[in-house]
Amino acid sequence: MDHSARQHGQGHHASWRTAAQATLHCLTGCAIGEVLGMVIGTAAGLRNAATVVISIVLAFVFGYALTMRGVLRAGLPVRRALKVALAADTVSIAVMELIDNTVVVSVPGAMDAGLADALFWGSLVASLALAFVLTVPVNRWMIGRGKGHAVVHAYH
Repeated sequence: MDHSARQHGQGHHASWRTAAQATLHCLTGCAIGEVLGMVIGTAAGLRNAATVVISIVLAFVFGYALTMRGVLRAGLPVRRALKVALAADTVSIAVMELIDNTVVVSVPGAMDAGLADALFWGSLVASLALAFVLTVPVNRWMIGRGKGHAVVHAYH
């Protein structure tokens, strides 16, 4: 294997630490969007499906925005930064959103709980924690193949 392939994470295993850091970065954006979406949907009295859709959309928006912020600081133009964010975060965010929304929707009463209810916040925190744990191996696998968050490392 040549040095350039090794530099980009291809052909070797990514460390668990690197995967956890990438997942934590992704979780930050996802959590901001997820919590904001759940709060908006719950406060507005929206149906569960609408609340979940808003949460997912906002999770992607904030996830991509956090990645773009870093690569824009590295001097990339907006269009290229968006492409990097899409390549780096799409699978990670999708996996995380699938897990955390499945958990929240599966907890009896969680989607109908109010903002002052411990069930609302407890299920949301538990869903994000489980999403983190289950997404770390996905990110490790992707980074080890030069995909996912490995794309961003070229710009740090």
